[in-house]
Amino acid sequence: MNGDQQRYPHLFRPLDLGFTELKNRILMGSMHTGLEEERHGFKRMARYYGERAAGGVGLIVTGGVAPNRAGWIAPFSIRLASPSHIGKHRLITDAVHHHDGKICLQILHAGRYGYHPLCVAPSSIKAPINRFRPRALSRRGVKSTIDDFVRCAFLARQAGYDGVEVMGSEGYLINQFIVARTNKRTDEWGGSFANRIRFPVEIVKAIRNRLGEEFIIIYRLSMLDLVRDGSTWDEVVELAQAIEKAGATIINTGIGWHEARIPTIATVVPRAGFAWVTERLRGSVSVPLVATNRINMPDVAERVLAQGCADMVSMARPFLADPEWVVKAQAGREDEINTCIACNQACLDHIFSRRTATCLVNPRACRETEAPLVKTARVKRVAVVGGGPAGLACAATAAARGHRVTLFEARSELGGQFLLAKAIPGKEEFAETLRYFRRQLALHQVEVVLGRRATIDDLRAFDEIALACGVRPRKLELPGVDQPQVFAYDQILSGRCQVGSRVAIIGTGGIGFDMAAYLLQPSSLAPSVDSFLQEWGVDRTYGAGGGLGQPSRGKPVREIHMLQRSATKPGAGLGKTTGWIHRAALKRGGVTFWTGVTYQEINDRGLVFAQGKEQRLLEVDNVIVCAGQVSEHGPAEELTAAAISFQTIGGALLAAELDAKRAIFQGVSLADSW
Repeated sequence: MNGDQQRYPHLFRPLDLGFTELKNRILMGSMHTGLEEERHGFKRMARYYGERAAGGVGLIVTGGVAPNRAGWIAPFSIRLASPSHIGKHRLITDAVHHHDGKICLQILHAGRYGYHPLCVAPSSIKAPINRFRPRALSRRGVKSTIDDFVRCAFLARQAGYDGVEVMGSEGYLINQFIVARTNKRTDEWGGSFANRIRFPVEIVKAIRNRLGEEFIIIYRLSMLDLVRDGSTWDEVVELAQAIEKAGATIINTGIGWHEARIPTIATVVPRAGFAWVTERLRGSVSVPLVATNRINMPDVAERVLAQGCADMVSMARPFLADPEWVVKAQAGREDEINTCIACNQACLDHIFSRRTATCLVNPRACRETEAPLVKTARVKRVAVVGGGPAGLACAATAAARGHRVTLFEARSELGGQFLLAKAIPGKEEFAETLRYFRRQLALHQVEVVLGRRATIDDLRAFDEIALACGVRPRKLELPGVDQPQVFAYDQILSGRCQVGSRVAIIGTGGIGFDMAAYLLQPSSLAPSVDSFLQEWGVDRTYGAGGGLGQPSRGKPVREIHMLQRSATKPGAGLGKTTGWIHRAALKRGGVTFWTGVTYQEINDRGLVFAQGKEQRLLEVDNVIVCAGQVSEHGPAEELTAAAISFQTIGGALLAAELDAKRAIFQGVSLADSW
């Protein structure tokens, strides 16, 4: 047994499917990237999936592909419904097979989630996250849709796919048939549970009959709906057994509908926080089961398998972050893995804003043909001033390309604003990004100079200079702001100051929300799975359909007030797919928001402000200023005076809400230009 199998004996054990074998227990889960609709998108997807296959993934599942127009996620999104579509898909399958990989096409019918006027559903019930009301499928329409699934699977095999995944979870069309909340039909496709699951069972059965035994059929089963009137546990088991009998090769786990108000993949979810759901189904079926959601590192994946929770593990975003995740784990190089931090900022937020996905910690993701890592033809001496996210990304990338790099950091530790961010509940994974960059600096022999500000004399001899000096908190011009009970956000997050039980936070942007979350946490320890489930109201016993229970309502740790000058919604700039999580957490913590205020003074009693014509006093122990940042320019003025050229990146270029996505992208892009 070789080293990787000794360390991860379950993760790297082959999986025999009878007619074919998977080389390990790792499935690259489905994720829409936006490349599906881009010009030349199939060439780019071929490179994207090909790199992941070369990285050693056992089985890849594509982003969702519609079987017909009604199943589109949005107008003109990707579908496979005609032989004329086969050629483009061949680019993908050939690229994966070239690297000895296997790939399945996910067939996804959006149902009432389709963002277009052609959308259909079992019943004409509008989704709360969609402005379009679906048309109810007729009996003939139901049968025609089943035929479209089968045709899509047949064309997928013609295109070279090793199988298909039938998307039956996350609240899409099949899930809508299964659950009574969205299926009000009175014909043979509605009413009793046996009738409601007839649709997915008939789809799987018909695909198996048409495609034969030697074709992988994965069924993505919603094991935990997390919506009212969702499936009970007995219904989940009954469906799983019916799907197995219909001919599924593998059953994958689906967690939560898109309209659910419980986090399922964000960083606030503990690692492998839903593996218990898959474990509960083990023994009820004999086909392999796949656990998913917030599995991002090899030790986590191995533990899920070793504890008997599943037969395989699924990861999607971790392969955006690092296409070589598998080979690094196999070689015992876990410290070199660029870990997915589950921030959603460059992947899901982009998709829901109709932009192509990429990755905050890996800006090359989905840009493999546009921004490959290319070794330099001319080695330069490069100086990077500032060891925050922008500087780390720039220094690591330049060194990986072959340049000789020196990184200057005025503080005694690398990390910049990430050193603060990792202390915030739900952002603990930022520590992994720092670990990754530190390892890259060591691997590529970057000279790191800590605890000293770079001077013009230090920089004269370099061919290229990047200033990534970061930001500092913006100081308010307000009477009383210099009083000892007034702190800036960095003083709190760095642990330098203690805070009382009553607090006013000036600023309701991302930093203000992070500060409130930090002050509301009961301890410095990351939440356990059980405490997370209790906090958000997930019932392991499935006492009610969908697995919903009552969220815990503990006494808030502090009395917190958040204030902003504008009258707009607090946290308007938060992430599209995670902002609601932050708002919900602060609401549970009893945070009071004050908008449209004018700050007047801070005195011994607290914060004085006006709202409209009324003057108010918040009697608080501390006032914390989270009112933005200003750029640190470092030696920019001296370099300009000496006519020494340099380039500025990250917060030093633009101080805007600690934008790590922009900072890392700029660092990589600048290093690529040298």
